[in-house]
Order: sequence, then C-alpha cells, then structure tokens
Amino acid sequence: MTGTTPAAPFTAGDYRSRMTRAARTAAEAGLAGLLIAPGPDMVWLTGYTPTAVTERLTLLVLTPGGDPVLVVPTLEAPDAEKADGAAVLSLRNWTDGTDPYAVTAELLGKDGRFGVSDNAWAMHLLGLQKARPDTAYASLTDALPMLRAVKDAAELDLLAAAGAAADAAFEEIRTVAFAGRRESDVGHDLAALLRRFGHEQVDFTIVGSGPNGANPHHEVGDRVIQDGDMVVLDFGGLKDGYGSDTTRTVHVGPPTAEEREVHDIVRAAQEAGFAAVRPGAACQDVDRAARAVITDAGYGEFFIHRTGHGIGVTTHEPPYMIEGEEQPLVPGMCFSVEPGIYLPGRFGVRIEDIVTVTGEGGRRFNNTTREMVVVG
Repeated sequence: MTGTTPAAPFTAGDYRSRMTRAARTAAEAGLAGLLIAPGPDMVWLTGYTPTAVTERLTLLVLTPGGDPVLVVPTLEAPDAEKADGAAVLSLRNWTDGTDPYAVTAELLGKDGRFGVSDNAWAMHLLGLQKARPDTAYASLTDALPMLRAVKDAAELDLLAAAGAAADAAFEEIRTVAFAGRRESDVGHDLAALLRRFGHEQVDFTIVGSGPNGANPHHEVGDRVIQDGDMVVLDFGGLKDGYGSDTTRTVHVGPPTAEEREVHDIVRAAQEAGFAAVRPGAACQDVDRAARAVITDAGYGEFFIHRTGHGIGVTTHEPPYMIEGEEQPLVPGMCFSVEPGIYLPGRFGVRIEDIVTVTGEGGRRFNNTTREMVVVG
C-alpha cells in the first residue's frame, strides 16, 4: 500500500449538492439559514481551508432559496477562489477598516434562528448579533447533528481506504519489538506507518501498556513496555481528508488466563455491537448490545465510555453510540464500535472497528484480527 493512488478530488457539483442539501435540511429544521466558520463543516461544504484562521471574519452563508456566499477578507480571496467548490458560490470580500458584520448581515435575508458551526469564534458571533439583534443562533451539533452523518458512495470509498491503511499499519506494528522500548517509541512507529500508508495527518497514537492501558486516553508516555504487559493500541488520522480510527489490544508474551478471558469478553462485546448495526435501529441499541455482554460478564463498572462515535472529515463527530441517543441508523452512516474493559492499576482492553450502515446491516472498514495478538 505504499504506492496508493491519490483519491480523485470532489467536483464543484459535489459541493453544490452538499450546500443545497444543507440549506434544505436547515429549512426543514426551522432554521433561517446556516453560518459556517472555517473548519470541518466548511471543508465538507466547499473544499476551502484558509491558510490561517485569524481574527478576520471568514463565513459561509447558506440560506434556503439563496445562492451560497462566502464572506472572506480581501487578502484571502485569491486562496478562496482556488477552492474546489468556489465555482458554485459567490465571494463577498471585505477589507480591513470596514465592518465585516455589516457585510454579512446583509446576506441573512430575514429574521430568524440560524445554525452556526460549533467552532465559530464567539467574537464573530457576538459581532454579527450586534449587527442583527433580531437574529438568534444555535450550534450545528444541537440543530443539525446529522448534517454530515450520511456519507455518499465516494465518501464511503475514502473511509474504506483510510481504514485499510490503518489496518496495514497494524499489520506492520505487530511485527516490531515491544518489550524494552518506551510507549513513545511505539507511538512514533505507528505515526510513521500511518504516514507511509497514505495519511496526511496523524491525529492520535495511543500506546497504553500495562496499568496505563486502564486509562482510555493515555496516549503515550515514557514507560518502558515489559514482558507480560497488555498494550492498547488506538490510532488514526486523515487520509485524503477522511478519517481512520482503530484499536487492537496486544500482549507482550503469553497472556494469563484472566487476561485472555477479559480480551475474549471485549471481543464478544464488540461483535455484539457490530451485530446490532442495521437500518432503523437506534444509536443507543449498539451501545446497549455491546454493554450487555460486558455487564453480564461482571465487568460493567469497568466499561467507562460510550461505545462509539461518528467519523468522516473529522475522526470524532455525530452520531454517537450512547444510551439516550435515539437517532435511527441510516445507510451511509459511519461510526466506531469500540467497547472496552479498564481495570485500574492493572491493564485495559479495547477493540475498535469503523463500520458503516448498509441496506441489510453493517460493514466493517477494519478487518485485522480481533483475536489476541502476541507480540515480542
């Protein structure tokens, strides 16, 4: 996989379709429009990433029935014009010394409640609210949590390729020496492997050995990995703009009967969570299925996080597989299934795959073995 072919870029038509759908979805949710700041939502909708996010206002304005408009500082307009989606939107420049909020306010069309991307700066939102006190705002996570959740065929292909690249990294890392090396050394190896297999961005490389594995977000440290350690490996990032995220738990040398038992319980829970994936099921059903296996085995108090999260142009996004989330699963949704057991001061086990909902059930994007892997 070292010579992977770059993915074909999305077309202007793809971005037009996304912006049209987003505006329509906003109207169906009772919103007067959407205000999208630089970040994953803007990338997904327009293909544009500013070279630097500064105090200068950049904002995509989408209103039902209106043409999409990207408000940009004049000095950044040349870069914005090169974006893949620029051909299907209008640019509205503003220069230093003028009021960008007045420029933006003219585009809102009518009073009402607007959805705002979660990473919008408070100073920008407050400035706009001052210019248009008749407007109200809601975060996209609250107002349109499923905006990016259902992926099209091209996006599914990109997520599958990212998953395959992460799998290739695991197949390599399981052959390296663990005992006698620091967690940070193995983490460095994982990051290098992800890049070798096509990732342009590495978001995390968790290497939790022995007692550190009982902390789900330990990342890496200077602890020297020892013979007899359980080691949680959780890693991922972006390949061609789409995320990977997988976890396998390996053992340095032969495991004890208890360690193997705990690993087998987590593996059964992960399988149960995957088996619960089907159109029309609620997100919480996936969590319930995985959690029931661990609880029935007597380890329920040691499963301390949700079962999964969505993935796309970011490695964490809606939907979330958690109790209380009644959002129905829809074909094209993509998310992790990652139950775990964490025994404080001793060890942890987590097994994670990215899956997508199909017309009949689920499909995994990670396909490395879920059996106990013994490393040296």
